[in-house]
Amino acid sequence: MGATSLLIADDHPLFRAALRQAAQDALGSELVLHEAGTLEAVLDVLDRSPDIDLVLLDLHMPGSHGLAGLAAVRAQHPGVAVVVVSANEDPRVVRRALDHGAAGYLPKSSGLDELREAIQTVLACQQWLPAALRTAVAGAASAPDDAVLAARLASLSPQQFRVLTLVAEGLLNKQIADRLQVQERTVKAHLSAIFERLGVRNRTQAGVVLRELELKDPSRQPV
Repeated sequence: MGATSLLIADDHPLFRAALRQAAQDALGSELVLHEAGTLEAVLDVLDRSPDIDLVLLDLHMPGSHGLAGLAAVRAQHPGVAVVVVSANEDPRVVRRALDHGAAGYLPKSSGLDELREAIQTVLACQQWLPAALRTAVAGAASAPDDAVLAARLASLSPQQFRVLTLVAEGLLNKQIADRLQVQERTVKAHLSAIFERLGVRNRTQAGVVLRELELKDPSRQPV
């Protein structure tokens, strides 16, 4: 068995260090480690390193906007397993993350033993949740539209998903074309496909689809 390639995606240096220690304890010398502190950096690392096996993904790093970051990784790199890392322990949020393709969910309150167990379990192709949340998550109903939305987002090509995220940011077609270094007519073609696959009529509705995935970060709420 070859080395395991893992990407730690979190903007908190101390928590990144804890994840790094857990990964090293779980995998020993058979570990190739990457780190990123923004969603843009995550996607760049995944583009450059297609051999990555697992991403430990903070839901609230810059650019992620809650479940939209998970959706972006799953849409653009469907072969990579993702464990969501978050301070949010609401069972309904955990259920939504699983419905959008997460292979596991890791609260930031987890100890090193749980971090190691999560990594080992998901790399063994099994779903992982902390014991304290399993019963509550099992009883949490999926949001009515989440399964449909996840399937529609997963049907987009990586480039179509990039166009969608830029539309959600409010960029015009010419600006998107310049950002992606493509022709404007290519952007228009992508938009037509996006509207059809998402079941929406215009760019405003398409942007709303992504914004529905935003979540509040409990660790960053004002006291």
